Amino acid sequence: MRSALLALRAAGVAAVLVAAPATAAYAHDSVSIQVTPSTIAPGGEVELRVSDCKGTTGVARSSAFSRGETNLNGKDGRENPLYGEARINSSIGAGTYEISVDCDGHNHHKVGTVRVVHHQPTHHATPVSPVHAGGGGTAQLASESAGGGGPGTRHTVIGLVLAGVAAVAVAFRSVRRRRTDAD
Repeated sequence: MRSALLALRAAGVAAVLVAAPATAAYAHDSVSIQVTPSTIAPGGEVELRVSDCKGTTGVARSSAFSRGETNLNGKDGRENPLYGEARINSSIGAGTYEISVDCDGHNHHKVGTVRVVHHQPTHHATPVSPVHAGGGGTAQLASESAGGGGPGTRHTVIGLVLAGVAAVAVAFRSVRRRRTDAD
């Protein structure tokens, strides 16, 4: 009985010793990455923001990246994130791809993902050229739809008649108020 208890304790100590180096090896794996946008079409560009690296430089790797890896740079270590940009391979298939980061002298496996789709969702669409907006574009379209050179004689006459009717209505109301106030 005593030897069985001793063997059990020895096995427990051995398990702790085997697990201890593995725990220490992953103690630095609080590194995380934020990918913007997280869903992208092939050929698009993503921004990377890596937190909890002690140094000011690093490298992000993924099979989705056109060059396979991209450099990360930052200010002064753990307090500030590292930043980088990566272009997605234009011939890559749709799917979710893992991202690993090298910083602090360690390789941090699978700290993030990027999802590649062949048709960019419409709610994430970004303009690729200037938008025709404002007075300049609308003024040209308005004059073209009205038949050319702005209001003609017909519009001027209608405007004068409406202004005259409004003036008569205002004069009539003010005369009526004076009569009501006098009574």
